[in-house]
Amino acid sequence: MVAAHKAGIPVPDGLSVVGFDDIAFASLPLIRLTTVAQPTYEMGRIAAEWLLDVIEGKRRRKLRKTLKPKLIVRATTAPPA
Repeated sequence: MVAAHKAGIPVPDGLSVVGFDDIAFASLPLIRLTTVAQPTYEMGRIAAEWLLDVIEGKRRRKLRKTLKPKLIVRATTAPPA
């Protein structure tokens, strides 16, 4: 966003910016970064359950699980002009 500002490209009207992981600074009033949030609590819960099952011999070692991320729209994205 700093580089866009230095180049005279306005965010979000000239360039949309999206972050990932919804880190703490993304929601600060001066930043308000649109971001993709991963379901980290659910990821941890599933991993812990899987690990306990492996330790107890109830599950094989491989696990594949698809979880939906969440798009959090803030001030750094706009529709195409």
